[in-house]
Amino acid sequence: RNKLSAAMMASSFPVRRVATFSRSAVRAFSTKKIAVLPGDGLGPDVMAEALKVLKAVESKTDVKFETAEYPIGGAGWDACGDHFPEETKKGCEAADAILFGSVGGPVAEQNTPKWANSEKNSLLGLRKTFDLAVNLRPAVIFPMLASISPLRADIIEKGVDLLVVRELVGGVYFGEHKTEGDKATDVMDYTVDQIKRPLKFAFDAAKLRNKKVTVVDKANVLDTSRLWRRVTEEMKPEYPDIEVEYMYIDNAVMQIIKNPSHFDVVATENMFGDILSDAASVLPGSLGLMPSASLGGKGISMYEPIGGSAPELAGLDVANPIAQILSTALMLRYSFDMDKEACLIEDAVNATLGEGLRTGDIVTSGEKTVGTKAMGDAIAEKIAK
Repeated sequence: RNKLSAAMMASSFPVRRVATFSRSAVRAFSTKKIAVLPGDGLGPDVMAEALKVLKAVESKTDVKFETAEYPIGGAGWDACGDHFPEETKKGCEAADAILFGSVGGPVAEQNTPKWANSEKNSLLGLRKTFDLAVNLRPAVIFPMLASISPLRADIIEKGVDLLVVRELVGGVYFGEHKTEGDKATDVMDYTVDQIKRPLKFAFDAAKLRNKKVTVVDKANVLDTSRLWRRVTEEMKPEYPDIEVEYMYIDNAVMQIIKNPSHFDVVATENMFGDILSDAASVLPGSLGLMPSASLGGKGISMYEPIGGSAPELAGLDVANPIAQILSTALMLRYSFDMDKEACLIEDAVNATLGEGLRTGDIVTSGEKTVGTKAMGDAIAEKIAK
């Protein structure tokens, strides 16, 4: 069924709920199949904590979560010489949702066969295969973590709670790429239907938030951006209570740092969304707090933290698992319509942070530093109570 989630999270949690995505079907049976792709570096470390939390949720509901792990990225290369193995593809096709960790290896080894194009082959392969067309990246500042944000206190006091809705399977990343001698060409193109999907989600989300959509483009130069504006104007009458504004990408990147409270829902094309969501990711103070969802048009969606693999830290019990855990909450909400259970996770994260537990990336003077496993344990225990 296609429904809209409740308008806001419980007031204690600093993330608003947004509209659900129109999927071909929501699996209504009591067993949910999840393809688990831990990947490389810190991926397996944080994924273990997300699965621990998922097990705690399972103890509070009739639903059973059936997980199956598959290799991706460098792990895929080690398994069969392919960054996106056929076994992994088939496993994902048989699942109801994909829970993804991270891919990528040491910087010094990026030109080796194992790591060359690892992220591109893995992520773009998944996006194309499962039509993961709408990417969601919420950016909020947790009240108890305001001191770690790079923003000035007067900016934070205005409120920082925005949602970037990025088109994910079109534009220049999926266009033709070629080099002929001294000339290189990268093609950016969009169709009306490709543009409508993220815009519809953005408008629906804004209805439940602060009723404002900012479309980010470069319409003074690009025909594709002009098409985005045309489609937006055509859709506006369907949402008469939504304020719409347009902003060039260069200005938007500046404003998202200088005046983030200006934004509610931001909708944009693939490359601009990549740039803008990465800029927004610095606002909370750590990538370890940033979940994301990539919603698919074939009934299967993918959920992942936005941080990198940091292979030099793998296995040291120092990674922040919160982004992976919050991505799991998004999976419950968007793929399984388990909003109550998603709130269990989010409330447990909020309560754990409220008690002062901190991994090294978010700790400040006088606070208790814990490892990856201890943070996962604390969150899981709060859910299981």
